[in-house]
Amino acid sequence: MAQRPKGYGGQGFSLRGEKGRYVLPPLFRKAIAPTDDDPRTLCLTKHPKRNCLTGFGLDRTDDFEAQVEREEEAALRLGKEFDRDLREMQLWSFQEVPFDASGRFVLPEALCGLVGITDSIAFLGGARSFMLWAPEELYKLDPADVGQQQAMCRQQQAEALARAKRK
Repeated sequence: MAQRPKGYGGQGFSLRGEKGRYVLPPLFRKAIAPTDDDPRTLCLTKHPKRNCLTGFGLDRTDDFEAQVEREEEAALRLGKEFDRDLREMQLWSFQEVPFDASGRFVLPEALCGLVGITDSIAFLGGARSFMLWAPEELYKLDPADVGQQQAMCRQQQAEALARAKRK
């Protein structure tokens, strides 16, 4: 049997629903927990450079040691200092958030406050991880870089708000 490709692709949107829960898009939850035997655990941390969160599954931690090794080797080749302890702390300082079979999860308020998420989340796939944006923050970015993602987010946001009004 061919191995499934690892990674997150696509885009999604979720309004904060009842009980303060958001919904993880199906493409992302299936990548994290493709079978009922896999733990439904969303790992979240602040993106190191952008005003958003980064999400991934627990299996991503399998690559952390090799990633630190590569980064340390690159720093040494360039004659730069590398603080291995700090980098490991940065990688491993994520919050584990459970989600149910429908993808519903509660985003911790501390993480919401870091990136301005209030009542909705735009999810953007990005291979080994994905980003969770407050739509307002995504709209502030240069359209030359993320115009397609902004347009999709606006469309998905409008559709979600229209569905919410009908309820």
